[in-house]
Amino acid sequence: MADTRLIKDRYRLVDLIGRGGMGEVWRARDEALGRRVAVKCLKPLGPQHDRAISDVLRERFRREARVAAALQHRGVTVVHDFGEDEGVLFLVMELLEGRDLSQLLEDNKHHPLPVPDVLDIAGQVAAALAYTHQQGIVHRDLKPANIMRLADGSVKLCDFGIARPGHDAELSSRLTGTGVAMGTPHYMSPEQIVGGAVDHRSDLYSLGCVLYELATGAPPFDLGDAWAILVGHRDTPPAPLRRHRPEVPERFERVVLDLLAKTPERRPRDASDLAERIAVARTVRFPLAGAEAGVGVVRVPGPRLPAWAERMTTGSRAGGPDTVRPTPQEPPAALTGAWTGPRAVPPPVPPGPSASASGYGPASASGYGPEAERLGERHQSGLRLGRLGRWQEAAELHGAVAAERERLLGPDHPDTLASRYEIAFALGRLDRPGAALRRYAEVATARERVLGPGHPDTLAARQETAFSLGRLGHHTEAHRIYTAVLATRERTMGAEHPDTLRCRHNLAFNLGRLGRHQDAHRMACEVAAVRARVLGAEHPDTLVTRSEVAYALGRLDRWEEALSGYREVAAARARSLGPDHPDTFAARYEVGISLGRLHRAPEALVVYRALVADRTRAQGPSHPETLRARHGLGVNLGRLDRWPEALAEAREVCALRERALGADHPDTLVSEREVAVALGWLGRWWDALAGYRRVARVRARVLGPDHPDTVASRADETHCLEQLGRRPSAPDPHRPAPAEAPREGTRHGSRERCV
Repeated sequence: MADTRLIKDRYRLVDLIGRGGMGEVWRARDEALGRRVAVKCLKPLGPQHDRAISDVLRERFRREARVAAALQHRGVTVVHDFGEDEGVLFLVMELLEGRDLSQLLEDNKHHPLPVPDVLDIAGQVAAALAYTHQQGIVHRDLKPANIMRLADGSVKLCDFGIARPGHDAELSSRLTGTGVAMGTPHYMSPEQIVGGAVDHRSDLYSLGCVLYELATGAPPFDLGDAWAILVGHRDTPPAPLRRHRPEVPERFERVVLDLLAKTPERRPRDASDLAERIAVARTVRFPLAGAEAGVGVVRVPGPRLPAWAERMTTGSRAGGPDTVRPTPQEPPAALTGAWTGPRAVPPPVPPGPSASASGYGPASASGYGPEAERLGERHQSGLRLGRLGRWQEAAELHGAVAAERERLLGPDHPDTLASRYEIAFALGRLDRPGAALRRYAEVATARERVLGPGHPDTLAARQETAFSLGRLGHHTEAHRIYTAVLATRERTMGAEHPDTLRCRHNLAFNLGRLGRHQDAHRMACEVAAVRARVLGAEHPDTLVTRSEVAYALGRLDRWEEALSGYREVAAARARSLGPDHPDTFAARYEVGISLGRLHRAPEALVVYRALVADRTRAQGPSHPETLRARHGLGVNLGRLDRWPEALAEAREVCALRERALGADHPDTLVSEREVAVALGWLGRWWDALAGYRRVARVRARVLGPDHPDTVASRADETHCLEQLGRRPSAPDPHRPAPAEAPREGTRHGSRERCV
């Protein structure tokens, strides 16, 4: 077959259109009828793969053929033929010349489509769904990439690979695994997420997500973490469309919000009902674009012919040259991959979404069947361990999954790289920034080679590389990477995309570490303002940046303003996240820091005592953040000259941190330094010197000799030696030190962190 480039002696492959998890789609020519067609081929697995996996994949492919072939509607891709040739299953479909909706959004730089176009697409998809649902078929993976808009304006549903006939539940369960949610996170219904019963109303929810994205430029829950996306679908009401785009008709906004109801019972009854409501919503006036807009003409969609019929005439003579112009993709070739014979070249890995970098996770590798799905479940288990703070276990599990994915999929497959990315993230949370940096750099290099330098997953890995460099004190190099990533994000995603804003947020913090506090404050204010407008004043991401504004104010020695900012953030987080949320506690900690800097130690002591009590109740007495609050309490005991109490508190916290975190953990070293500070103020300079020296030695080994914390420790040691020689007044133990007041931890559901 590879030598003749002919399938079943009939379908001649011309050029590759695209690749997916289960196979490849080719532009081809039907030699028997002289027409152009699309041929989808299932790639056979090699002998190293389990025969059972191959059998399941083949059955799933056959099911897609049966489902698609049974549907005859202008809004559904037509299937012409199905069969097997030399061990390769193939599906012959009509050739669609157009762009899928995800490509249309990319062409439009992820700006929303014109409102009339959104309404037109909505009406056509609703009609197609009404037909498929009447045939007892639930699509289950409705998303922009599976909806094509052709050159004549007509719209077609594609890819019924995980569609389920209503009477075929047993087969569906056998192919997908019991309780396995199938679909794409940005467009999954709440019942899909929890593995519940799925019917036609799940497709309606997915369509609501698609229409929301077409109308606003982003899905309803466009967050940076797959878990946050799924939780958003399950628990969070979507923001009204008109908040982002006032020109959207109120009736259409109501339709979309009804589609996005959390329970199926509250959604439209069926797609036919939906189509009628969309038709009513279209009876509104829209300004024309282009030249006509200048003369104030308006277009009234109202009742009209469907888009597929708008360009119909009385007809033209059949025959003549084929005017279809194929879109250049790759040079004509035989079927690609090692399975096609000596003429083929190995295909690059398809740019599929990864687990958490771009928020789609986990990549399904659906072409590899149950084993890949099992690895996907284990990947999710690793993410859950991380959310529970069990980072060592998470790192070990992601390492095991990465090794298995590399064996099954190859070292550069997006799923393999997703697991390696999560290893790096866990290492970062285990305070091993050097190891995390090496992993992130490897993933970034591989993703750039496989996915391209501008792919969101590549940018995510590069951004984490910059983050790790910042933690190691290499802020100039981090600044260079942040700046480059930001420029690419602004060009490809837009200035107000959440990932762009996240990069600007991190860049603002890094500017502060470079001593450019005025620039850091300005940029943080800009990001906070945009986030407040796009996400809302009390959205968690907005509050993270408002906290960054307060931090920059502190660095500018504007502590009164910083204190006010932190108090506002703490109050807003208590309202939106709850009084015991870690981010609420983090803002209260910063209130204590600000009070201390303002020499209001008695008030700071009150804040820290309350915070210690609340953290102990909510998180436990040995939790790292409880110990951080106790550290702050000890610092302010010292500021009040209660040094014996401060020393006792510092020693107890140091011992607890050593048991929980290890002797060389940065937080343990902070407490060990605090013990030395108290010893110095109590006149025990030789004991203090021993403590300062150990801290300096460990920081040099762990963080490097040029890290700011290492430099600060050497200064502590030098000052202690001066005290032993001349005995002047004791030093200020609480001058700003990089490790003294660690700031906010990671917000659950968001990979946005401060360096």
